[in-house]
Amino acid sequence: MNAFEYTDSGRIGYAEALEMQTAAFEALLQTRQTGEAGTNHLFFCEHQPVLTLGKSGKETNLLVSEAFLSSKGITLFHTNRGGDITYHGPGQITAYPVFNLEYWKLGLRQYIYVLEEIVIRFLSCYGITGQRLEGATGVWIDASTKRARKICAIGVRSSRFVTMHGLALNINTDLTGFSLINPCGFIDKGVTSLEKELGAVQDFAEAKKRLHALFTDYFPPQAGE
Repeated sequence: MNAFEYTDSGRIGYAEALEMQTAAFEALLQTRQTGEAGTNHLFFCEHQPVLTLGKSGKETNLLVSEAFLSSKGITLFHTNRGGDITYHGPGQITAYPVFNLEYWKLGLRQYIYVLEEIVIRFLSCYGITGQRLEGATGVWIDASTKRARKICAIGVRSSRFVTMHGLALNINTDLTGFSLINPCGFIDKGVTSLEKELGAVQDFAEAKKRLHALFTDYFPPQAGE
């Protein structure tokens, strides 16, 4: 028995994914109010090309006009997650855990640490050393060097220990989308993908399978379940 329900939604629009996770988020909040157990959810998906700007993000980190984005078929969403601006598109695993953190006795900071740890463990399966960068959420490669590049962005919303939004992990992502922004607000650091690091297109289905297994390991059923 798993501690959460897993849904692979495939390639969907950002608005549809937001609606899906918001419904699960509100349902979990409601069950907390009534004292019921509720259902934790983990959604995996790919998005059509989209830029998302977090609630603390700066418009100046968007380097092109919204008219230009529209001409390229890219949408811009203002979201209620933490973090600045990032890009989502095909070839990227976007994971949305809608979790009651109290079920695992986690605080928000611990939770984000665990998300980073999952991605670090995932990258190790491919012989890549993922790292944290002080003062910045997410997972990086060569974090302490001038070649620091981000492979996974993390942005979370939490209310009464219930989470939504999550992480975006670049597998076979077209990285040119990041050239339209200062990714996560940084102007002096790069962005990378599993494909770029390994020099070959990766098995996307296998990557999702590995990441899902790690979520299962790090967010197990609690005693008595």
